[in-house]
Amino acid sequence: MARLFLESRRDSSHSASSNGFLPPAPASSALPSPFPDLGVALSPADLREAAYEVLVAASRTTGGKPLTYIPQSSSPAPPSPASSASSASASSASLQRSLTSAAASKMKKALGLRSSASSKGVGSPGSGGKAAAAAPRRPATVGELIRVQMRVSEPADARIRRGLLRIAASQLGRRAESMVLPLEFLQQFKASDIPDPQEYEAWRSRNLKLLEAGLLVHPLVPLNKSDSSAQRLRQIIRGAYDRPLETGKNSESMQVLRTSVMALAGRSHDGTSDGCHWADGFPLNLHLYQMLVEACFDNDEGTVVDEIDEVMELLKKTWVILGINEMLHNLCFTWALFNHFVMSGQVDIELLSAAENQLAEVARDAKATKDPNYCKVLSSTLSSIMGWTEKRLLAYHETFNTSNIESMQGIVSIGVSAARVLVEDISHEYRRRRKEDTDVARSRVETYIRSSLRTAFAQRMEEADSKRSSRNPTPVLSILAKDIGDLAIKEKNLYSPILKTWHPLASGVAVATLHSCYGNELKQFVAGLTELTPDTVQVLKSADKLEKDLVNIAVEDSVDSDDGGKSLIREMPPYEAENAIANLVKVWIKERVDRLKGWVDRNLKQETWNPGANRDNFAPSSVEMLRVIGETLDAFFELPIPMHPALLPDLTAGLDRSLQLYVSKAKSGCGTRNSFMPQLPPLTRCEVGSKLLFKKKEKPQNLQVRQSQNGATNGNDPLGLPQLCVRLNTLQYIRGELENLEKKIKTCLRNVESAQADITDGLDIKFELCQAACQEGIQQICETTAYKVTFYDLGNVLWDTLYVGDTASSRVDVLLRELDPVLETISSMVHNKVRNRAITALMKATFDGFLLVLLAGGPLRAFTRQDSQIIEDDFRALRDLYLADGDGLPEELVDKASSQVKNVLPLLRADSESLIERFKRMMVESNRSASKSRLPLPPTTGHWSPNEPNTVLRVLCYRSDETATRFLKKTYNLPKKI
Repeated sequence: MARLFLESRRDSSHSASSNGFLPPAPASSALPSPFPDLGVALSPADLREAAYEVLVAASRTTGGKPLTYIPQSSSPAPPSPASSASSASASSASLQRSLTSAAASKMKKALGLRSSASSKGVGSPGSGGKAAAAAPRRPATVGELIRVQMRVSEPADARIRRGLLRIAASQLGRRAESMVLPLEFLQQFKASDIPDPQEYEAWRSRNLKLLEAGLLVHPLVPLNKSDSSAQRLRQIIRGAYDRPLETGKNSESMQVLRTSVMALAGRSHDGTSDGCHWADGFPLNLHLYQMLVEACFDNDEGTVVDEIDEVMELLKKTWVILGINEMLHNLCFTWALFNHFVMSGQVDIELLSAAENQLAEVARDAKATKDPNYCKVLSSTLSSIMGWTEKRLLAYHETFNTSNIESMQGIVSIGVSAARVLVEDISHEYRRRRKEDTDVARSRVETYIRSSLRTAFAQRMEEADSKRSSRNPTPVLSILAKDIGDLAIKEKNLYSPILKTWHPLASGVAVATLHSCYGNELKQFVAGLTELTPDTVQVLKSADKLEKDLVNIAVEDSVDSDDGGKSLIREMPPYEAENAIANLVKVWIKERVDRLKGWVDRNLKQETWNPGANRDNFAPSSVEMLRVIGETLDAFFELPIPMHPALLPDLTAGLDRSLQLYVSKAKSGCGTRNSFMPQLPPLTRCEVGSKLLFKKKEKPQNLQVRQSQNGATNGNDPLGLPQLCVRLNTLQYIRGELENLEKKIKTCLRNVESAQADITDGLDIKFELCQAACQEGIQQICETTAYKVTFYDLGNVLWDTLYVGDTASSRVDVLLRELDPVLETISSMVHNKVRNRAITALMKATFDGFLLVLLAGGPLRAFTRQDSQIIEDDFRALRDLYLADGDGLPEELVDKASSQVKNVLPLLRADSESLIERFKRMMVESNRSASKSRLPLPPTTGHWSPNEPNTVLRVLCYRSDETATRFLKKTYNLPKKI
């Protein structure tokens, strides 16, 4: 509003002197106008003069009496009661009403304002002293008062009145609202009437611009693009800049101007032409009226004049010309009151209170209309008010202190009231969601509290950082905690009592915000810590004290709330100093565990599994790893923390995972039993009557044994038998040491300072991952060792010798001799707790190998029914090897392992015919669509059994007689050779 209410320095130096208006008095910075820009170069001085012209014209009589003017030097006598009663019909009686009456203003009372005389004690009639003598003479009439307030010079006032007298003389009985004043003034005054050429040019230009603004840019009724009158007027105004329009005469150019102007001004919404519409278009009318409203305020002091009732009475006479109604008047006056409060340096609290009272009228008006123009200017005006208040309230700790705290109540009140009107009466979103409970005031105040306290917190943070020095080594967050505690007390005592008017939990919201802000800093502090230090402990203690103080304030503030303050407390999650310490310890644990895992990776790559490394034949790396784990446990229990039992599971879980990693890597390079299982050769049939002989230099084409991925076995082979035994012992050693670790942990727990007598009662410390990994690893290594020895290390004996050619001359004795040193190595090297498991695995592997020779030994092997006795005797000898005359494995275990071979051996004694019939019957039973004449080839399952077709078929394949060979040839056309 500054450009509407006050002259700029540029204008005051030229325009004020040239157009007869006085320069404005110095004032504090005003707010920008909330009204839309005119789009026409009309200065505030231009608008003020035009507004004054409208006021004087509207105040003149409807009759034919001439307007009189009382100069400043004269002092009319007080009006008599009779003259007062007839003032409505007297010529310009309102403008000339005497101001000698000291009656109190009703309007001031309604607005809550005191009269100037009662508030200052000077300037009233009869008051003496130097102050009264020095005070300037007050205007004697309302008209003179308005002239002075609008800074209209006497010559300018005289010219306006003279022009109006001429108009009245030429157009008797014509009312002001039926005239276009700028046009009439252009018609009445010529260049010689205004001696100063510059002043005349400014005057002429102003009137043309008013016509442009009121009829072309902001007309009451929107223009059609094809309107010829508008086009002519636009051309006239443009031409006037190039060739000045000759005014004061009834020239042709003036006639063309009048015709165009009156055609446009005579338009109305309802089609009637009972008046002229040149100043009532939006927003020109608001700019003009706001200039008139400024007459209600004293130029020097910015206060509302005592004669506000009389001034308002005159202002209302302009409504018909300007298209102003009660609602627009209330809005303009509210803005003026608020703006003058701002210009007073925010010290005139009465103006603020009056603006708030007037805003209540605006709020009632807003509910009664949805006029788009009104809503637009209402929104703009209230947004300006709210914007100004929020700029201060969003950081009210910077704005208000003990010296000006009394203004805070009014500023919050008017800001909240403006927000409520904007949201409830203008916002479409609010109307759509009206069913929901929306407390605008509470919401806005909560926003102010949170925003201001965040800003205040940031300032305290900077101050705390600057306080830290070599002389004051206190951690920054400890300093900050004390400052925030002081801030919370100040908030509770100074600001919250005011804000509680709109938010019952003002203190609670404030401390919840501070709690959150400090909590964020504390989280960052803790996140950057790598170890526990004295500074860390001090900060956490300060945080704990601050939290207790803030929570106490929140609880006190919310005692009477609906939920007892639960919602606020939920906003204040505990800082949990112990949790912060615990997190640091967890970081420590993670670092130790990660370091241990790295150690496992490095050392296992270098581990050779050398059986001569120590007396007990286990890997040195396992001993070293358990030593590191023991040191880690000792270091953990030496930490100065009170929560060892709570954090112990984190440590043991990490150590458990590290041990599991070691075990997994120890077994991962060994392979599995399937790594050494041979591939079965294609099925063939025997060549009856021939000798199965081959040359010594020829290697029999037999089972293809999978080669180890680690190459040939030698003394340094990590998969050699001794090395596998070391791996087995290592896993057993680790499994045994787990129990010792568990005992060590329980002992350490009893010895910590915070330990309770029953701290270990019911405590179940188990390295479950490592236990399971050891169990699985031992089983895997046992099987891997057994199948590697059987099918790889002894493959030449098993596949190249046993029952190749003549069954009687290549019996199992060679295999037994080769197994003896293997068993000796296992018995001497493997730990006694897993020795039987290793030998049992070897026994199962040799039994599987023996059965594979009988059922999948390749075309170099053929058996007769008579060979069955030899084979049974050989298998009995193989079993006896593991029984060792009672010194070996338990007989029940051996019997169980040999059951599969024992079930298959009777097939070797059966005659071929019965085997064929047995095979056919099983095939038909297992394949309903098969017939005995056409049998599908049964799949190889590997589950050898006398009731399994593939097992019976393989016995026939290795049966050296004509019946079996003929059946296989006829049924499956099996070859004799591979």
